[in-house]
Amino acid sequence: MSKIAFLLAPQFEDSEMQEPYEALKTDGHEVVIIGLKQGELLTGKNKKAEYTADQGIKEAKADEYDAVVIPGGSSPEGLRLDADIQSFVKKIHEAGKPVAAICHGPQILISAGLIKGRKLTSYPPLQDDVRNAGGEFADQEVVIDGNLITSRTPKDEPAFIAAIKKAI
Repeated sequence: MSKIAFLLAPQFEDSEMQEPYEALKTDGHEVVIIGLKQGELLTGKNKKAEYTADQGIKEAKADEYDAVVIPGGSSPEGLRLDADIQSFVKKIHEAGKPVAAICHGPQILISAGLIKGRKLTSYPPLQDDVRNAGGEFADQEVVIDGNLITSRTPKDEPAFIAAIKKAI
């Protein structure tokens, strides 16, 4: 089974973390929550989910993971400017492993410089950010461009999860 990193900070969109996390865990994959600091308590913006970071980003080694998932909400905003987060995602991407981001998750892909010339989707109000970073925005429930998997909102979670499962 695969080892999958979930990048998480406080104020994540509850279901965008819960649904993929539980689905992949149920399938037998090892899922690891990576935050800025190990042991940090992370609460969803709707207060329906709470997780503790299994590992801090400074200790995380990208080559130990088979994929990364980036839930949305305000979590990506809290992670996107961290150099270690950017480096982690770049390494996973450069290795050709799946990089999945939903809602505001592509903010991290933008900050890491990974979307120029790529087609993706995101929470629709971010489409100007995607275009300004050189990406092509597509308003679809899931967009797969090479190893990048992106979705828009919680209603797209079934397609997002299916795409991740297929990629790993």
